[in-house]
Amino acid sequence: MGMISRAQRPAGRDGEQGAAALDALYRESVADVHGYALSLLGDRASAEDVTALAFERLMRARSRLDPRRGSPRALLFTIARNAALDELRRRRRREPAAPPAQQSLAAAPAPGASHEDVERRDEVRRALAALAPRDREIVLLKFHGQLTNAELARALGISESNAGTRLHRALERLRETPLGESEVA
Repeated sequence: MGMISRAQRPAGRDGEQGAAALDALYRESVADVHGYALSLLGDRASAEDVTALAFERLMRARSRLDPRRGSPRALLFTIARNAALDELRRRRRREPAAPPAQQSLAAAPAPGASHEDVERRDEVRRALAALAPRDREIVLLKFHGQLTNAELARALGISESNAGTRLHRALERLRETPLGESEVA
């Protein structure tokens, strides 16, 4: 994935410590942000664009980061969510009558992954795709983003208790898929 090279990640006003923190956040989060965007958008090119845009916007906003309002990772996923929703809105304006063509979301199997692991990931992917967009979004933010319910609430613009309720209901719907309860945590 050729998202953002180190040369494109400037140190800026926050100095070396801030640049090192952003670099660490990039390394720890790039695959998760990309996976989240890919799950929402359904195509790799758009997911890569959204991922790059999210990191670019986070870098521009780094001087305004406030730990009291959530972690940089939570802000990153909020930015990625907004960018992905913008892309989905653009698609609807361009092709209002026809749904966008989606490429397969199947990722290349990890080296050494068993056939059962690959099958299980595909089943989970299909189960997520069967959820309503609103449910899929909160599940993806929770597990790709590893966001707390408070961070989910801020990202979605809802109360923390509403975020917890929506997440619980979405997970219940996910458990009701043919995948079964033992496969979905």
